[in-house]
Amino acid sequence: MPPHMAVLLKKLLHPGRSPAALGRLMGRREASLGTDPGAAVRVRFAPSPTGFLHLGGLRTALYNYIFAKKHQGSFILRLEDTDQTRLVPGAAENIEDMLEWAGVPPDESPRRGGPAGPYLQSQRLALYAQAAEALLKSGAAYPCFCSPQRLELLKKEALRNRQTPRYDNRCQSLSQAQVAQKLATDPKPAIRFRLEGEAPAFQDLVYGWNRHEVASVEGDPVILKSDGFPTYHLASVVDDHHMGISHVLRGSEWLVSTSKHLLLYQALGWQPPQFAHLPLLLNRDGSKLSKRQGDIFLEHFAATGFLPDALLDIITNCGSGFAENQMGRTLPELITQFDLSRVTCHSALLDLEKLPEFNRLLEGPGTHLTQDVLNRELRKLSDGLEGIKHSNVMKLLRVALSGQQQGPPVAEMMVSLGPKEVRERIQKVLCS
Repeated sequence: MPPHMAVLLKKLLHPGRSPAALGRLMGRREASLGTDPGAAVRVRFAPSPTGFLHLGGLRTALYNYIFAKKHQGSFILRLEDTDQTRLVPGAAENIEDMLEWAGVPPDESPRRGGPAGPYLQSQRLALYAQAAEALLKSGAAYPCFCSPQRLELLKKEALRNRQTPRYDNRCQSLSQAQVAQKLATDPKPAIRFRLEGEAPAFQDLVYGWNRHEVASVEGDPVILKSDGFPTYHLASVVDDHHMGISHVLRGSEWLVSTSKHLLLYQALGWQPPQFAHLPLLLNRDGSKLSKRQGDIFLEHFAATGFLPDALLDIITNCGSGFAENQMGRTLPELITQFDLSRVTCHSALLDLEKLPEFNRLLEGPGTHLTQDVLNRELRKLSDGLEGIKHSNVMKLLRVALSGQQQGPPVAEMMVSLGPKEVRERIQKVLCS
């Protein structure tokens, strides 16, 4: 029996999951980690469809998923498609397809819908306009009439002087009369948020206490562009509020911006969620994963026959969040064993050069399966499962392969279907 087949069968027949699997497959109702409308935990994975889903995105999605399921919460997919110039055709569909293939499907998404939709930011522009209007009325925001040419000159001048480029807040001091005069000729200005006052300190669930005095190093940021589309800062705050997000688990590159977001929450009078910034998934040499690396996209792994469980193993074993690294964990085991307090600030190093080798190890050499060989292997597997009769093991496998409780011998079905189809049917059950 090929090694990958044995791995799948062992996972399917694992004593910790067999009773539940049998109950589910045979129509009995089982305890579920599904969503509860009153659940306190709601998390979101919010990628931009400017490219297809890769390993770094999968890792962020996975940690959100297992955190939600551990706490009987909801996992939401929200697509941040506000930068219309950089959208990649098919990327939005690919992201959701690959999450489903990997066995971490969202509870709410553009495809599945849900109570907090729509889940495409381009369809939520009215919400951002309302928030911007509220900030304008309170004086927390102001219109900016600076041309792209002026902003580019400011940037070049700062770089020439070896300074960090920043907006000089020129439009912040315009009088009401000046604003009215400019609106007559430029009725759709950008909207900037005033970075005034001390940035609030916050306790990140991974990095601990943080405070970044953004006002001293940055100019006032644009929150709504002249075309009516929001920037990330406004859109993420508005959406997380209206979607009832309780915990934001995102990449550590957003840690510095969190103080800015907390100032927005404060100005809008909203309660912020809890934040947990995840260390980046890097190449073995410490460089960032790049979309130019063709072998980091999930589509590549699916096309080359990788098992989804193998990818989940790789990205959890090179990082933190568990008491110990352990190959071969099933998704239910990842959910049970995950502990957010064990996630460290250290980046996770991924050795991509070992992935083809790992793939070959899982797939194993081609093996001609006969009923006699399979019967012996299946007997060995069931003998190794304490407290489960061989007949019950065969019932479970028959239902997994055919959906029927009665039928031809399991070994006969496996030979007829072939290794590839057997693997796909068992994997479908594991991910259900």
